[in-house]
Amino acid sequence: MTLKYGVLAVVEARAGQEQAVADFLAGAQALAAAEPGTRTWYAFRVNDDTFGIFDTFDTEEDRQAHLTGAIPAALAEHGPTLLVRDPDISLIDILAAT
Repeated sequence: MTLKYGVLAVVEARAGQEQAVADFLAGAQALAAAEPGTRTWYAFRVNDDTFGIFDTFDTEEDRQAHLTGAIPAALAEHGPTLLVRDPDISLIDILAAT
């Protein structure tokens, strides 16, 4: 694998919006699949109200395309209703992958 770049986004659901956040993230899978530069994409739940997205890319250009794409736009639109605060987004460098 040549995966070198990643994005980790962690979000906290507003009280009562936990299922809506889970549904939103599950529905975002189709958006990620449509991005040619997104190599892997995961949506996950940490606990009752904390969720995340982790995705990987071969190039910085692919990562930047994702960061300006449909999923961040949808989060910006729906986030104020669903989330306690803006997503905590970290750009990461992948050291090893199998």
